[in-house]
Amino acid sequence: MTSKKLITRFPHLRQDFAASLVVFLVALPLCVGVAVASGVPAELGLVTGIVGGIVTGLMRGSSLQVSGPAAGLTVLVFEAVKEFGLPALGVIVLATGLLQVGMGLLRLGRYFRAISVSVVEGMLAGIGLVLIAGQLYPALAAKAPDSGVEKIAGLPRAFLDALGDGTAMASLAVCAGTVALLVLWRHAPARVRTLPGPLAAVGLATLAVAALGLPVATVEVRGLLGSVQPPPPSAFGELADAGLLGTVVAFTLIASAESLFSAAAVDRLHSGPRTRYDTELVAQGAGNTVCGLLGALPMTAVIVRSAANVQAGARTKASRVLHGVWLLLFAALLPGVLAWIPVPALAGVLIHAGAKLVPVRALAVLWREHRGEAVILAVTAASIVAVSMFEGVLIGLALSVVKAAWQASHVRLDVVDKGAGPVDAYLSGNATFLRLPMILDSLEALPQDRPVRLDLSGLHHLDHACRTALENWAERHAVGTEPVEMTAPVG
Repeated sequence: MTSKKLITRFPHLRQDFAASLVVFLVALPLCVGVAVASGVPAELGLVTGIVGGIVTGLMRGSSLQVSGPAAGLTVLVFEAVKEFGLPALGVIVLATGLLQVGMGLLRLGRYFRAISVSVVEGMLAGIGLVLIAGQLYPALAAKAPDSGVEKIAGLPRAFLDALGDGTAMASLAVCAGTVALLVLWRHAPARVRTLPGPLAAVGLATLAVAALGLPVATVEVRGLLGSVQPPPPSAFGELADAGLLGTVVAFTLIASAESLFSAAAVDRLHSGPRTRYDTELVAQGAGNTVCGLLGALPMTAVIVRSAANVQAGARTKASRVLHGVWLLLFAALLPGVLAWIPVPALAGVLIHAGAKLVPVRALAVLWREHRGEAVILAVTAASIVAVSMFEGVLIGLALSVVKAAWQASHVRLDVVDKGAGPVDAYLSGNATFLRLPMILDSLEALPQDRPVRLDLSGLHHLDHACRTALENWAERHAVGTEPVEMTAPVG
């Protein structure tokens, strides 16, 4: 095919080609870092990135969104591998993918937009806190405890132990330098910033460790084919384990929510075709199904890579497919390069990514304007740190439902007392059992020696509990032989 015909068939090829290189350079250190932090071979992060680019990238849904291994699932993957083993990870990811495909075909993708934003932000904040705490241990050349609370509680002791250890201090210096470079990268000259910050930080850390001969741990390399291990038939027997099924549900809910919320964010960054949520959920599920068959990490849409894709000028899905091709070529031709990458540098990349997941400024604004939502966010994050990912998200969802139910049951009681004759009480809004104590307290405070006319015509909803309680109150309040006059609600 001649170049003219190629340009005619793919009019945006030049922009997409350039964007794909940028996304590849952003994705490379993140794929490796997420895999190492998840406790699996580094190559499996590249496999997920490749599948996210080529398989999910070719499918319809969101044209400019880029998928791959995400920092948001690192904690959950680490816990799953620790509890069920690496062979079971493929089963979990495969089941997650099939569930996502099923939900997409049943057109359930759009309902993920109904999840409270505070729950999602609280989930990401909790993940970010555990991720930061967990990655400080490899930064100190130490072994991380198991639970989120133990990770945070053990940090002072880990820092004290590192003070007299040359290896630990060298590792900490590499991590701190990586984080500092990532924070300051946005202030670098525009020409310098054409190189993605994570790649520049990891590249400079690798050069510094090699040049200075620093005694820090580097990534273990097993080879791409050696790392790809489809789950054996025996691993599928784990699906009878209730704990594993709970992990599958957690993977499905979190990966789907993160992907679809990312899609909504990416749609705000460009003026091209909007995301079709059900189709995107099928695409994510197809990618996770392939990842599960290969025994790789789960994937989600990743906002960092997606934003880089849009900002680099991508116009079609060709950019994300090409980024997957570049990851495949790197994994096939240059796998030995991974062995030079310092583990504390990857820890620094993930600490920086984890910090971005904690919405400190947004929480302050939320506290001033929507205090209930701020409480949901904080409780969700704290629950994830204290208990686990799945339970934390369920607690957040339960709180948001309770808050919505409480707000939906807003009711108002207006009393008009002219000093003589009947007392008029007007009840309006939604009278549910949640506000029943307040309603009864107000009615029982009315004069006991005067007749009452209770007007319920302003109520939009009156549940059975409230109706029964009001009827009982009316019987008790009857003055002499004069009953309470009660106007029925409209409808």
